[in-house]
Amino acid sequence: MTLQAEFAARVGDFRLDVDFEAQNELVVLYGRSGSGKSLTLRAIAGLVQPEAGRIEIGGRPVFDAGSGVELPPQERRVGYVIQELGLFPHLSARDNVLIGLERDEEAPGRYEGLRALLSIEGLDDRRPHQLSGGQQQRVALARALVRRSEVLLLDEPFSALDEALRSDLRAELLRLRRELELPIVFVTHDLREAHLLADRIVVIDGGRVLQFAPRDEVFRRPSTRRVAELTGIANIFSGEVHGGLVEVNGLPLRADDGRDSEGATVDLAIRAERCILRRVDPDGALPENCFVARVTADLAFGNTHTLHLEPEGAGPPIEVEVASRPYEVLEIAHERRWVVELPAADLHVMPR
Repeated sequence: MTLQAEFAARVGDFRLDVDFEAQNELVVLYGRSGSGKSLTLRAIAGLVQPEAGRIEIGGRPVFDAGSGVELPPQERRVGYVIQELGLFPHLSARDNVLIGLERDEEAPGRYEGLRALLSIEGLDDRRPHQLSGGQQQRVALARALVRRSEVLLLDEPFSALDEALRSDLRAELLRLRRELELPIVFVTHDLREAHLLADRIVVIDGGRVLQFAPRDEVFRRPSTRRVAELTGIANIFSGEVHGGLVEVNGLPLRADDGRDSEGATVDLAIRAERCILRRVDPDGALPENCFVARVTADLAFGNTHTLHLEPEGAGPPIEVEVASRPYEVLEIAHERRWVVELPAADLHVMPR
């Protein structure tokens, strides 16, 4: 199955212009609130009419502005789950899943298969108020999938749940992705959730797709400074190319992907977890891409420490993330003066 979405839509003064695809994979729509993520899903589901473009599901056009095709939501074979699950309080779990499918003789059989897949056996006769938050989410997923869905749209379905339950359901969704052969489009503004779930990521900002690429490429090789900011890269510097090196605050840095011409002004980015603290003599000769800096802040986040360092001479202010156990057990946490290395393979050059 495939989903092809290339369309423009307008709601009031807000304009959305998207272009991406999803095959048998999980594609995350990632961006801040108000960026157009939910509107994208509503247009694919047929709840909002685009003003231009084309949407295909399973090779079948469900919207085409050029030829006048616009299938209603019930004919698009789309499973759609939103944060407000909309389970009917007076119906049992089974009846909530099968509502509207009374004439579909195969629907009960599909439901039986989904009961095991989604671990909702034994919940048939319970009303929504008798279900936990996670069980309600699973029932809502079953209702979306029992309708012969060819694409599954999930609009921040876990955002109202506590973190432990969200973690369980993310793992359940990853298992579900392996067993279902259909595209899944998942909306989130949670960076960790996007990194965990995505095969590919669509970064949306202000109604525009800034980058659509495999997960690791988006996080390690953002296309622009704005994508780097949205995906949590704290270390973004302005620099100029001289002699094949990018000079940042007087420090020449080699970047493996730097191909800019002499004299070009560029942005240079590196994730905090890719920076290295080197245990070498800070007063001796330093290796390539290294500089001396002092710790000005040490923020402990359980599994990691985030260090803020200021350069003693040439070099940029830098944020470094290190694993807690070696940092604490090796008794190096008291050291305030470090040689920081920015590996050339992890430095990413972006055009300004």
